[in-house]
Amino acid sequence: MSLKTNIDMVKEELNSEEKFFEKAVITERFVKKYKTAMIASAIVVVAIIVANVAYDINKQSQKDSSNRALTQLMANSSNTEALQSLHSSSPDLYDVWMLSQAIAQKDTVLLKELTHSNAMLVGDLAAYEFADDAKSLDEYASKQDAIYRDLALLRSAIFLMNNNKIDEAHNKLSKISAQSSLTKVAEALLHYGVK
Repeated sequence: MSLKTNIDMVKEELNSEEKFFEKAVITERFVKKYKTAMIASAIVVVAIIVANVAYDINKQSQKDSSNRALTQLMANSSNTEALQSLHSSSPDLYDVWMLSQAIAQKDTVLLKELTHSNAMLVGDLAAYEFADDAKSLDEYASKQDAIYRDLALLRSAIFLMNNNKIDEAHNKLSKISAQSSLTKVAEALLHYGVK
């Protein structure tokens, strides 16, 4: 190798090392400048992960507690400790349990209380079960999101027919949706019912 080639190689190595040290100094300055922000970001990320894991563990614990309480209630429906546990761990499931008990025992007081439930479907089902005359069935059927709307109209029409209010009964039957599975029953009552 010639001296010129050696000098060029040395220059190239020095330039590379100089660039490397220059990048190291820039990185060091960046780290010093944003050290607090980077540490805070890392702490926030770790805190979010820990909070998410704790939340999931808590939710699973509540589900397990609710399932244990429901299993105990199914074995012994008068178990007040299990009922309290179910109420505290899952208010919606508690309302579902109370609805099933109210329907089984025909407890109208409890059904009336459950009509105000926030649990999905419980309030609606309790309102339907609580309705026991044509007027209350009509009130139930007039709600836009009533699940048993057509069935309530049919029951209301039957109450009206039993009270010899045939025209009103026919009016109720005509309100039953054509897509309803009760359409055939309504048509039969209109055709063969008292005129």
